[in-house]
Amino acid sequence: MVRALILRSAGINCNDETEKAFQLAGAETEQVHINEIISGAKKLDDYQILAIPGGFSYGDDLGGGKILGNELSNRLKEQLHKFVADKKLVIGICNGFQVLVKTGILPWEGEQTVTLAQNNSKKFECRWVRLTKMKDCAFTKGIDGMYLPVAHGEGKLVTKDKDVLEKLQKQVVFKYCDEKGNETSEYPDNPNGSVENIAGICNETGTVMGMMPHPERHLSFMNSANWTRNGKKIGDGLKIFQNAVEYAEKNLVGK
Repeated sequence: MVRALILRSAGINCNDETEKAFQLAGAETEQVHINEIISGAKKLDDYQILAIPGGFSYGDDLGGGKILGNELSNRLKEQLHKFVADKKLVIGICNGFQVLVKTGILPWEGEQTVTLAQNNSKKFECRWVRLTKMKDCAFTKGIDGMYLPVAHGEGKLVTKDKDVLEKLQKQVVFKYCDEKGNETSEYPDNPNGSVENIAGICNETGTVMGMMPHPERHLSFMNSANWTRNGKKIGDGLKIFQNAVEYAEKNLVGK
């Protein structure tokens, strides 16, 4: 059976919803505090999926995801890089996305080349947004558009330079769009001002994905404010977790 580790630390607050998402998708789940991994009580190797949920890890005191990213980079570097090298699945949502870019795991293993900066609005944005899919990866099979909530103060994706942005284009998974599905930089459809309207990216193998919107908050069709008229039977976000579990079952379990 697919085993998914839901990482916990001080300030993470979307762990229960993320665990529920993987349970609904058919995975065996466990919420594990980062200190349990650092101490050796738990090992990343025992799981096929690592999820870093949303929240405000360590209060985002040095910036979104910075402290947790440093912990992963400095204290669990070997385990984490082996996990990624083995093409196991990693998903970082909102604060988890911030963590992944600050570890240098996304978009490419190594130095940090991308960050998630303060929203253009200079305020916390909590609203529903529309996404258009740009690329298939382990998490996005069968997905076209999505309608998901965002809840962040630092979600504006920016790159180190133009060369990084150009190279990154091949790894953009989701972009913000308007009601007609057209890419847009207009607020509030693009809630933070991300360059090129980027809402989510993956690594080169498509096994690590980070995104600012919250798929774990739209698991049931009734989670959406427009559920009475959209005609859907499941929430848009559930498909991401189903794809992850299906991929892990086919490619990772027993190997």
